[in-house]
Parts: sequence; structure tokens; C-alpha cells
Amino acid sequence: MNSKLAQLQHQTRRHFLSSSGVGLGAIALSSLNGGLAQADIPIDPTTPLQGRKPHFDAKAKRVIYLHLTGSPPNLDIYDYKPELVKRTGQDCPDEFLKGRTFAFTSGVPKLLGTPRTFTQHGQSGTWLSDAVPNFHRVADDMCFIHSMNTDQFNHAPAELLIYTGSPRSGRPSMGSWVTYGLGTENQDLPGFVVLISSGVQPNGGANSYGSGFLPSVFQGVQCRSKGDPVLYVSDPAGMDRAIRRRSLDALKELNQLQAQELGHPETITRIAQYELAYRMQASVPEVMDITKETKETQEAYGAQPGESSFANNCLLARRLVEQGVRYVQLFDWGWDFHGTGAGEGLTDGLTNKWAKTDKPIAALIEDLKQRGLFEDTLIVCGGEFGRTPFREGRTAASNILGRDHFPDCFTMWMAGGGVKGGFNYGQTDELGFGVVENKVTPHDLQATILHLLGFNHEQLTYRFQGRDYRLTDVHGKVIADVIS
Repeated sequence: MNSKLAQLQHQTRRHFLSSSGVGLGAIALSSLNGGLAQADIPIDPTTPLQGRKPHFDAKAKRVIYLHLTGSPPNLDIYDYKPELVKRTGQDCPDEFLKGRTFAFTSGVPKLLGTPRTFTQHGQSGTWLSDAVPNFHRVADDMCFIHSMNTDQFNHAPAELLIYTGSPRSGRPSMGSWVTYGLGTENQDLPGFVVLISSGVQPNGGANSYGSGFLPSVFQGVQCRSKGDPVLYVSDPAGMDRAIRRRSLDALKELNQLQAQELGHPETITRIAQYELAYRMQASVPEVMDITKETKETQEAYGAQPGESSFANNCLLARRLVEQGVRYVQLFDWGWDFHGTGAGEGLTDGLTNKWAKTDKPIAALIEDLKQRGLFEDTLIVCGGEFGRTPFREGRTAASNILGRDHFPDCFTMWMAGGGVKGGFNYGQTDELGFGVVENKVTPHDLQATILHLLGFNHEQLTYRFQGRDYRLTDVHGKVIADVIS
């Protein structure tokens, strides 16, 4: 049987309509748009990561996003509530519970003020707890958003909403949108790198850094600080670099034949990915080798060469952006502070967790400043939702304090990359139950990040199945007040 005919027979009607050069829906919409039915960014599939200019002059050239998977208790770190401390142990007011559902709490829980000690820091007088002592010295570099709000209270959907603009799987992640829009500054490295500490994937799985319906070259490439930097990038046993080159040349010829016969753009992208992987064999081990850093720099981060740690990943993030990587995503597991064990408690548990994280984060800020990279590198840090102002129901009788999931309000912060330092934006009520000033949604945060990178979030689009998609869906507004 003719191979082309066999291939067509195995296509479903839906696959044909979605993967043909112009689907029926796209034809109809194209007629309404005067024929302009295409992706917003012109991409050369042979060099898909080539550097591109944004819509307007950008304040930030690159992003380092630190995700604290599980969501830290903001009331014990950033958002000081003296009135809640005074009312610790009282029944939670009924108006805050009526019609509400929580992940692990029912009945009438008891209010819980923070057991931490808060003090003011920097010229800004920012309130920070004793859980984050290393943040105290960089408080004036940080821009806190205390009025984050989401409509998701389970981990995976909330995380996907933050990163893809939708609580359901299948949409491109923020890092993929950024590299789709900007490409990379170094053709020997991926445009989007993912580093995972604590040995656990993010709650949203690979979807949190996947490319969705964007070309797969824009998905996050997971690198490791221990062992081979990238799985399967090394030559197999018995294959040297010359043989690898000949093998790739043969694959390239086969893929080019398939591209000529079937015309699928992903085939051309596959060729580019193989070539990038070949170049990465030399470039990635070099940039991932933190032994090349001075002893003083390693100690500042708390990094230990050869280990897998958040500290190592923060140092690697600096090395990667320094070498032209556009977007670096760090996921750190272990921030789900329910109080179900000593490691999830608001006293010793929170102290121990931040002891491994606030030092390298502060060092990252200071290192970027020292190297002249801070002003155009945007750092973002936070979880996927907040924690309750009351004790979680299932651990209410325990000596270990914990908080339940809470979508109504939480704190995130940004630094560098065109945001105001020593700035506190938004406000919650005196008990920490809701936003009372300048509510910010995940789509607003996404719109602001894209704006800092030089994009109008409404115009950074990609046509898929007959409609134009964007990271912010049909929502989002830029938080102009946080921009310097």
C-alpha cells in the first residue's frame, strides 16, 4: 500500500482538522480577519530558538522563577497580623466560614496568630518574620504583593493556573510562552531550563513546565545538579562524538524526507532539537559545573558541588542566565505546612525549611547585583495559594501548629527586572481572611511578568484549533504600581 495513503487512513477526522495546514475553523476565521490567521510570532522552524525582539522596550531580559511547591504559610513569613495574634484560640467568625469549603477542615476552627516574631527591615520598614533571617538584609530589593488571590484550593490545579493560565492540563507554561516570544541568547543552551530540588516533581507534573500546543522545542528542559546534567544527553557506551555526529546526520536526512512528504512543521522542529541536544553535550556540563565558582561564592549560597539541593540550583540559575538562558524555573518541594508532622510545623519545621532556602535566595539577589545582572533579571518567588488564618481541623489537637489550604489571599514577591524594591503592594484584612486593597489574580501576575519582558499579554498569541490562545486566557491586567 502507498505509505502516504496508509498514513492518511490512520488519521482521525479530528486529527486531520487540527493538524492540516489550515483547519476548517481557521479558514472561516481567516476570512473574517482578512487572511491573518497565524501565530503572532514568526518562527523559523530550522532555528526556533533564535533571539527575537518583544513588542516594546523591556525592563527585564530574563526570568528566574522560584516556586515553593505546596505553598508557604504567608502569615508566618510576610504578612504580619497583630490582631490575629491577639485573638489566637478564639472561634473563627461565622461570616468567614459560611458557604466555604476547605481541604482538611470542617466545623468551627480556632483562629491562629503566628508563633513567629516579626520585625521591620530596610529603609522600607518591611515586616518580615524570624523564619527568614537572610531576607532581612535584602528587604529593600524585594517587591511584595500581599493581595494575591486565586479560585483554586487544590495543589495541582492552583499550580497549573499560575503557570499555564488554566487549572486544567494541556496549556503551554509561562516559560514556554516566554521562549516562544523571545527565543534565547545562547543557541548552545535551551531557552527554558527547569531545576527541581527535594527530589519531587511539581504538583502539576511536567505540565507545569510543558509546551502544551506550542512547538515542543519551547518546553522546559529539566537539568540536574547531581549526575548527568540532562538525562540521556551523554553518548551511549561505545559511541564517540564522531559516531554521534554521523548518526544525527542520518536522522536529519530521514526527517527531511518525512517533512517533504508530509509537511508537518514539528518534523523540522525535531531536527532543530536533535542539533540542540548535540551542542548541549558540550555546553551544558560546562555551565552546570559549579566547582568553577570561587569558594566564597559557593559558601554564600550554601552550595555543595555534586549534591542535589536548592542552594545548588540557585547558583546554577545564576550561571544559566549569565550564559543567555531566557527562563529558569526552580521547583522546591516541601512547603505544605499542615502540621501533620514536625517537618510541617510552623515553628521548628518552618525554621528548618527556610534555613535551606532563604540563604541561597538572598545570595542569588546579591550575586546578580554584584555581576550587573540584577536590573534586567526578574526574580519571582511564591507558592500556588495561601494558608488559613486558623488551625487546620485534622491537626487541631496536636502540639504541632499547621494551616490548611486557602485561596483567598497570599503573598508573592518579585525582585530586579524593573520592579520597585522595598515596596509592599496590596493589603489583606486584619485577620488575614481576604484582600481589602488591590486584588491580584494569577492572570494579573502573568500579564505583569510579560509586560516587564516587553510584551503586551493580549498580543502574545498562538493559533491552535481555530482560535488564538494566550497565557492570560481572556483575563489579566498589568500591575502598573509595582513597576519602577
